[in-house]
Amino acid sequence: MTVSTRHARGQALAVTAGVMASNASGYLLTVVAARALLPAAFGELGALMAVLLVGAVPAMGVQTVVALRVAGHPDDSRAPLVGLGLAVASVVAVLAGIAVPVVVGVLRVDDVLAVVWLACAIGPLTLNGLWHGLLQGRRRFAVFGAFVATEAGLRVGGALAGLVISRSTTGTVAGVAAGTAVSAVVGWVVCGRPLPARFPLARLREIGHAVQALLAMVVLVNLDLVLARHALPVASGEYAVGAVLTKIAYWLPNAVAVMVLPRLAGAGRGRAVGGALAVCAALDGVVVLGAVLFGPQALLLIGGQSYAFSVLSLWPFAVVGSLLSLAQILLFARIAGHDRRATLLTWLAVAVETGLVLLWLNDSPLEVVSAAVVATGLLVLAGAAVEVRHGRTT
Repeated sequence: MTVSTRHARGQALAVTAGVMASNASGYLLTVVAARALLPAAFGELGALMAVLLVGAVPAMGVQTVVALRVAGHPDDSRAPLVGLGLAVASVVAVLAGIAVPVVVGVLRVDDVLAVVWLACAIGPLTLNGLWHGLLQGRRRFAVFGAFVATEAGLRVGGALAGLVISRSTTGTVAGVAAGTAVSAVVGWVVCGRPLPARFPLARLREIGHAVQALLAMVVLVNLDLVLARHALPVASGEYAVGAVLTKIAYWLPNAVAVMVLPRLAGAGRGRAVGGALAVCAALDGVVVLGAVLFGPQALLLIGGQSYAFSVLSLWPFAVVGSLLSLAQILLFARIAGHDRRATLLTWLAVAVETGLVLLWLNDSPLEVVSAAVVATGLLVLAGAAVEVRHGRTT
């Protein structure tokens, strides 16, 4: 094994460890909150955390654009990108504040302060996207993984502290806001305390495109659970157990997406995309094979004894997660190529899956997950065709 290979594997492990620590901390918050809050308050907290997930999309857009700019122009000053990140974070924070009454009304939140604190967390969360992008673009993957874990630890640690002190949704969300703000300061220090400067307005259009594309991807990743709840209110719990495997297959190769993104800014984008797709397929192939061989045991492990007599097949859920991980790589490639079709194709996949479930495949969990397989499979095929055609023209 060469030194460069060992170095690459070490970086991949660092990113994977950071992402796993982040996911584990989120799971810890869910477990503790479920036991500390009344059911109504826990449901309220879950809804607010779902809103925060949507609020993180601008951060993802900033991260993607900044990482591509840094990787593609390594000698340029970072100051305009810092100014860009601060500007986007400010706009997002203002919009989040304006949206407070809407969120209160839609989610029927009892304490308005809970939503106010949630809005306060959006700005720092977007700033963290800037720090992620700077680290990712410079390929400081070990530091990137450590910062992801630290950010999650501070956010969840603040939430747990607020939960223990107040035993309320408002206190918990206030802790999330405080922890996110502290993590934004930590990220600024880790990135060398950079100062902002003016930036070209074209960068804002790039972020707008990335945000639209990534929002479509976030919707697609979570769409099947929503559709299953709508079409199968009784069996939606069983579907949710299977969807855990979807998330495992989707997140397992996340380090590949993180590490390949800077390479998409260079001339060898086609080779980078092909290599990333192959690695993702290999990693998720293990998950699919495991689901085929040990599906009943995995179902019992995830869901517990309540699902001891379930006959649900888990391997289609693993296939959906695998296809989503491939679609994500192809989406990043199109964002790097400034191709607006990436957004259109992903939204079309959302429409196809929704139509299949609402009009046809809605009698069982297997039918709903089959609709997800079809929609994501078509998206991967279409994205691959676009990428191949781009490679031929260039």
